Amino acid sequence: MYITGWTVVLAVLGVVPAALVQDRTVAWVWILGVVALALLDSGLAPKPSTIGVRRSVPGSVRLTESTSGTLSVINNGKRRVRGAVRDAWQPSAGATQTRHRLNLAAGAREKFTTRFHPTRRGDRHSDRITLRVQGPLRLAGRQQSVEVHDTLRVLPEFASRRHLPSRLQRLREIDGQSAVQLKGAGSEFDSLREYVIGDDVRSIDWRGTARRADVVVRTYRPERDRRVFIALDTSRLSAARIGDAPRLDASIEATLLLTALATRAGDRVQVTAYDRTERARALGTTGAGVMPQLATALAGVEPELLEPDWPGIVRLVQGRLSQRSLVVLLTTIDTSTVDSGLLEAVAALSQSHVVMVASVDDPEVDQMLAGREDVHELYAAGAAARGVLERDTVATRLRQLRAEVVTAAPDALAPAVADRYLALKAAGRL
Repeated sequence: MYITGWTVVLAVLGVVPAALVQDRTVAWVWILGVVALALLDSGLAPKPSTIGVRRSVPGSVRLTESTSGTLSVINNGKRRVRGAVRDAWQPSAGATQTRHRLNLAAGAREKFTTRFHPTRRGDRHSDRITLRVQGPLRLAGRQQSVEVHDTLRVLPEFASRRHLPSRLQRLREIDGQSAVQLKGAGSEFDSLREYVIGDDVRSIDWRGTARRADVVVRTYRPERDRRVFIALDTSRLSAARIGDAPRLDASIEATLLLTALATRAGDRVQVTAYDRTERARALGTTGAGVMPQLATALAGVEPELLEPDWPGIVRLVQGRLSQRSLVVLLTTIDTSTVDSGLLEAVAALSQSHVVMVASVDDPEVDQMLAGREDVHELYAAGAAARGVLERDTVATRLRQLRAEVVTAAPDALAPAVADRYLALKAAGRL
């Protein structure tokens, strides 16, 4: 049961005059009469169980984008129904226009629209659908909540896709669609051309030269159908917030951009989200299905308050890769990684693969380094400088293990990782 504003107004109309004449008996009689009318009105209201509801929501939507769902209400009773319906969702779903007025004749059906503008990535769950049916006097009515479970999957934003066109142009140059050619360990023969001053003499094709009057050299292009394995660290350090989002979100953006670029280059990409167990994975898909599968797989990944199991990641990589590949570890570079086993993992993987370690920098550290206004800012600057020095020390040790190290601010990490991938392609190392 619920009461409407008319019940309150009716009660005040009788109580205020009674209070002015200081007659409590009249006031109490009036209030009891209003309550009795409200109870009677509630009893005369149609039963909410005669109303059928059905919710329809889209399967997914990208973060920062909007979508809409439909709430269908049908009056299965024999009386007209007046009241309201509320379509409840958790706050991060960004649901608006969730309350609607009902005025349905017997057997009538009506559809209402709920708008969504999610504020967080992941699965956003619905709450109950609440029905309120007014009595004929509009003083009170009946209320009932119905459990209807639905989920709206919010995919990663992929804001870094704006960097994709420029990287694809660079990829076309490396791939030989422009006039750029290269030679390296990870290259395959493309064609012959005349020797020009500055060419590597090791690329001279002596048999071709013997058949022609001019000296000719071999040109090469990067091999296609290589393997790229991306491992996202979802352990406790990935939960640290940098700006408005956790570190993990920047790693997901880098994963999406690198995957889009590598698949265009003809490489096969495998992705895993791992801390002590595998939280999500995307592998075995090529062509247009790569990005939708990856976005869906990473949508629900959240940081876990656990230490990373780097030996487990090494075993996972070695079990899934049978040839030399690029292994990208999206994690956090600081002194804690020394104790967690990252260095040992990189040393083990570098024996068989090209390893890239990418980490997000905190822009607040640069602000702390610049602070000199008072003693508190000086201490903060000293702490920040110590942290940067320790991070650089770990990065140096990773480079000594033949790992490619990429560090950048959250918005710059994805293009920085893509650029390093292209540099490895250009150098013939992939």
